[in-house]
Amino acid sequence: MADKAQRGFYLVTEAIRDELILNQGIKTATFGDISDIDLQKQTMFPLGHVIINNVTNLEKVLQFSFTVLTMEQIDSVNEYVDDLWTGNSNMQDILNTQLAVSNGLIAKLKRGQLYADGYELVGNPTCEPFFDRFENILAGWATTFTIQIFNDTSAC
Repeated sequence: MADKAQRGFYLVTEAIRDELILNQGIKTATFGDISDIDLQKQTMFPLGHVIINNVTNLEKVLQFSFTVLTMEQIDSVNEYVDDLWTGNSNMQDILNTQLAVSNGLIAKLKRGQLYADGYELVGNPTCEPFFDRFENILAGWATTFTIQIFNDTSAC
């Protein structure tokens, strides 16, 4: 059986996937380049999508930089709405729910089971909202963070 450092990529990405799927705010989790996923009507939203940005190989640790997109389709009502704050869509609901998903993932990395399993959050994550993105008009958050794991791979 390969050690944790040799399987590190799988372990880290599967841990993030599993945490996303456990959240009630996500129905589907995907991985890779955002242009490779099916964002047509076949995708089950809300969606959590994991993108790996890079890996830094330090002497005793591997640091994985990720961006996790948590998103849902925007639904608009075709009737006049006089509330200029919320408008005629569910965008604020999406932003609220999907930020909670991102916040839950980060909380598990800071002090939850992922932290207990040896996945250490490095620095402070950032969450950037997006609106009307992609062809099916999605909204949500792009959360960028770095996870560090012990690297015990021998030079021998």
